[in-house]
This record gives sequence, C-alpha cells and structure tokens, in this order.
Amino acid sequence: MNKLAKALFVVFGISLLVYLAWPAPPFPDTLWDFVSSTEPADKETSLRRGYYTNLTREQLMDHYYEQFWWGERLNYPPEEAQTIIRDQTKATFLEEVVHPMRESIFIAGNELGTDRGSFQVGGVSFKQKVIVKYVGSNVYLRLLLGMLTLLLIWLLTKEWISTIKNTKWKTLIKL
Repeated sequence: MNKLAKALFVVFGISLLVYLAWPAPPFPDTLWDFVSSTEPADKETSLRRGYYTNLTREQLMDHYYEQFWWGERLNYPPEEAQTIIRDQTKATFLEEVVHPMRESIFIAGNELGTDRGSFQVGGVSFKQKVIVKYVGSNVYLRLLLGMLTLLLIWLLTKEWISTIKNTKWKTLIKL
C-alpha cells in the first residue's frame, strides 16, 4: 500500500507540474458582432479590451469559455468591476473564466435595458458594452508554487500518518 501511495503521489505531482507549465492560451478572438471601443480607458493596456455588441450574456460567455479552451466560470457582483477591471467601470454583470493556479479572463458587461436606450457607435445601435481583461501569470512562479505545494502535501501527510500511528498506539496501551 505504501508503494501505491508513493506512485500515486508521483503521478499527481508530475501531472500538476505539467499542467502549471502548459502554455497559456492567447487573448481570445472577437466575434463578427463586436465593434471595438475607441475610448482611451479601453485601450490603455493590451490586456484589456472594450467592445460593443448585440449578443446576449450567455452567447458572450459561451464564446469566451470556448476561446479560453476550458475553465471554471465564476460569477461576481457587478460592483466588483470597478476593482477588478478598472475604476469607473459600469457593469450589469461580471464573470471570470479561470484556469486554477494559472491565468484568468474577466468579462464585464454593461447591458442597457429597453427603457435606457442603447450605445450608439458609428450610427449603429448596440445593446451592451463589454470589457474583457486578461490576467496572466509567470510560469516560473507557478512552477515554484506548485513544487512548494507538493512539498507541503508530502510533509503534512507524513506528519498526519505519524500522528495517527502514535495516537492509536497510546490508545491501545491504555486499554
């Protein structure tokens, strides 16, 4: 049993390090329905882009989920967009597609209701404005944290097993 546990730990450790070293996906492509925003705040960094679109929230999120290959979808209160995306960002929804322990992409959408009008860009009306922010991470830092995590798992497991054995032995002596 001890050899099986060590073999499983080695397989898990190698899998984790390969996952952490795997190259990050590029910034997702846009769809045919997107018109780029020309506002300075939407173009001040190459890791943040603003668009106007008529897509629904689900269509938009499905597109970014597919473009990011896979990941966990997390939903945030729209008020957090001012902290996560950029101050003064107006949003009616904020979602994140994250690769755990790696990179993330945040999508903040500002959907205008039928009573509030629409965004006018070049004479065309759009239902919403979307701001997409890509947050990457350093591969060397990821690998270092992965190795430290594996080391801590190993040490804590050994300590846990030792504690269980000592507790079991002392309990048997009292009987």
